[in-house]
Amino acid sequence: MITLDIAVLVAYLVGILGVGIWAQRKAVTQEDFLVAGRSVGPFLYSGTMAAVILGGGATVGGVKLGYQYGISGMWLVFMYGISMIVVGVVLVPRILQLKLYTIPELLERRYSPSARIAGGVVMAAYDLMVVVTGTIAVGAVMEVIVGIPRTPSILMSSVVMVAYSVFGGMWSLTATDIVQFIIKTIGILLVMLPAAIMHAGGWQGMHANLPPGFFSLTNIGGAKILSFFTLYFLGMLIGQDGWQRVFTARSVKVARNGGIYVGLYCIVYAAAGATIGAAGRVFLPALSDPDLAFATIVNAVLPAGMRGLVLAASLAAIMSTASACLLATSTVLLEDVYLPLRKVVGSGSITQTRVLTFVLGVLATVIACLTVDVIGALTVAYDLLVGALFVPVIGAILWRRGTALAALLSITVSGTAVVALLCTDGINSDRPIYAGLGLSLAIYFGLSLLKPKNTDAETVPV
Repeated sequence: MITLDIAVLVAYLVGILGVGIWAQRKAVTQEDFLVAGRSVGPFLYSGTMAAVILGGGATVGGVKLGYQYGISGMWLVFMYGISMIVVGVVLVPRILQLKLYTIPELLERRYSPSARIAGGVVMAAYDLMVVVTGTIAVGAVMEVIVGIPRTPSILMSSVVMVAYSVFGGMWSLTATDIVQFIIKTIGILLVMLPAAIMHAGGWQGMHANLPPGFFSLTNIGGAKILSFFTLYFLGMLIGQDGWQRVFTARSVKVARNGGIYVGLYCIVYAAAGATIGAAGRVFLPALSDPDLAFATIVNAVLPAGMRGLVLAASLAAIMSTASACLLATSTVLLEDVYLPLRKVVGSGSITQTRVLTFVLGVLATVIACLTVDVIGALTVAYDLLVGALFVPVIGAILWRRGTALAALLSITVSGTAVVALLCTDGINSDRPIYAGLGLSLAIYFGLSLLKPKNTDAETVPV
């Protein structure tokens, strides 16, 4: 009955492509293409933001952690949720009024053009790696559920994702993401979660067959929880993919309330993913590759047709994040790196953004075909983002004393250190993120405090 699952999958991909192409009629100006004309209302905003935040790392990675550690596997996605609430309540009122396209643009307004370019390079590298993460996850899930080899699976989904991103930009992403949010909610929370628990013998069966630690929120270990906080809580506060969605909101109220709603949804999703993984450990106790836990559990608990629905739900989660990060990468490289280096005043054109989005989509697809570790690729992305950019970005918002030189050096030195330690220690080491963050703090605050206090210095207007 694999044919039925493939039919459901193909229908989903064709439908999403059609929605994306239909939405391109609204992308008339560069502002439409990059931030949907800054006119998105509360329902669309909350649904599409949730779709963006909860991608391959949250879905495939969240179930993997639940399979390995039990309920405490929810901490990764839980950090997403808490971070979104902080974004909505604390940061949105300070930033949304600035009418930005990108977070590195904030660095230029507060510090210097050089800081913007350096920040743009780091931000683009982060977003590109998140695209790669999602694309890897698509291949892994499709390979197990419907038997399509990983490389063809990646190519099939990438063609659809890149196409609707190129056609309509943020309007296409908004239209497709609200569909994907609905499919994801039904497939993961309403179908997959109860099916996995029932297949494990209910809560009673899970308690009888799993180690006691699987029901403890600390089973994953304090070090892991701290690393998730450092990477994902801090990272979500400044990531371009999330903020580019914030910039689509038609008002501060829409973005603030949406951040709270999305944060709460993320927490529910975190618990669901960890529970699905823990339930799977009961009836699939000896998986050789935990990265395949989600797809293998789907195969074990659902009949044909329903497997296709949940596959579509997982692809919805993954592709929404990947497409958002693809557009974020092209936006940052064009607006914060290429144009400033060419000393071009003003923003780029829709044509330039479309061409760059297509090229980067092809590049991400090639990298994904050569990489296999979802959590590893996601860790590299957040190591770079938090290690190099968190301190100067938050300093630009909240601290008057930060200087242009301090910001530039903190980005370049800490970014270089993170890359070097990733090469020497490996992608699973925590040392790159802590060393990068520590260097960034020391350089930014140390150099800024050496300069005499200037009462004319300003943070971002609030």
